[in-house]
Amino acid sequence: MSATTTKTLQYRFDGPEDAPVLILGTSLATTWHMWDRQVPELARQWRVFRFDLPGHGGAPAHPAGSVADLATRLLATLDELGVQRFGYAGCSLGGAIGAELALRHPQRVASLALIAASPRFGTADEFRQRGVIVRSNGLDPIARTSPEHWFTNGFAAAQPAITDWAVQMVRTTDPGCYIAACEALASFDVRAELGSIGAPTLVLVGSDDQVTGPAQARTLVAGIPDARLAVVPAASHLAPVEQPTAVTDLLVRHFSTAWQPAYETGQHAIPAAPVKPVLAPPPPPVAPVAEIGPMEAQPEAAVRPDRHDMGLKVRREVLGDAHVDRALASADAFSGDFQEFITRYAWGEIWSRPGLDRRMRSSVTLTALVAGGHLDELAFHTRAALRNGLTADEIKEVLLQAAVYCGVPAANSAFKVAQAVIREETTPQE
Repeated sequence: MSATTTKTLQYRFDGPEDAPVLILGTSLATTWHMWDRQVPELARQWRVFRFDLPGHGGAPAHPAGSVADLATRLLATLDELGVQRFGYAGCSLGGAIGAELALRHPQRVASLALIAASPRFGTADEFRQRGVIVRSNGLDPIARTSPEHWFTNGFAAAQPAITDWAVQMVRTTDPGCYIAACEALASFDVRAELGSIGAPTLVLVGSDDQVTGPAQARTLVAGIPDARLAVVPAASHLAPVEQPTAVTDLLVRHFSTAWQPAYETGQHAIPAAPVKPVLAPPPPPVAPVAEIGPMEAQPEAAVRPDRHDMGLKVRREVLGDAHVDRALASADAFSGDFQEFITRYAWGEIWSRPGLDRRMRSSVTLTALVAGGHLDELAFHTRAALRNGLTADEIKEVLLQAAVYCGVPAANSAFKVAQAVIREETTPQE
């Protein structure tokens, strides 16, 4: 166990102290115990390092809102321990952290395994909507539906103890850290950068994974030079839990035979270990996959951030991709300039200013819309307020305040609109 700060992570070691370090990264709402069945075999050859995400597994609740932040905290933890070079295997969000490390700190990643991973996880709207559900209802709705997303139906029925353990992992996660991790996944997208991953890479996926399935795995393999694909039969999203023997064997084989030599830093590469024989037919379905001038200095005014691009980014984060896509798709020669105008100035100039946080900006916006009687915009800005972190009770207080200063009839209409939106947005989907 370990002490944890806002800059480091909770961790544990298993295996010989003088062995090369192999890191195991976890999925959202799981703990390092998801790797319990792999550790005895892996710890024969490696010093296995496991870590918990913030607010997971009893770790202190220091939320991290991006994959880059999580990778930075992991590296800070390793730096304190004197670990410079390592192999890395990560599942789902843990896989995203591994890809981030391989892209930003390639000199430290000797070998990489991405399990149930994707270069982009679903859509930003899906993860931000999940944050709204958790903020309004807690983690119980997520916990109840986790087994159907993590395991095949047959496994969940045959292993009730493991299924219950999975549900309890979710329920004991800190809600704020869960929401921050959802935000991290919402903003993660390395599709255009996969070709820059140079570490030897195994992409492993369960054949029945409905979250990040074989299609996403093939996208990774097609983009990462010389990556190899392994599809584990009869496994869903948490393949290391559902098919521990098959996953362990694949990891042993990969990290024993595909460990990139260290850079000239005085470190040594891991000696190749014998490949563990596969006892049960058929052998693991691992197949190789074929490979798929400095700029002149600019004056300061020329490198000012483009307000349209910044505005479009903020507009999507606040209102959601679906809403913005509809608005832009409906623009024509008559309304296109107006869309350009509000993207650049409302979102790029005003919503992007640092003087108020987004919760405060949503509160001000709701009040202004009530005062103006703009009920159509009130509806989608109520959705935006939920995404920006306001609770239903806080929105109610904003509307009550508006009733005093904007008039009861205006607030009456606003309550009807907001009530319908809040019911729709905060009701869990079973």
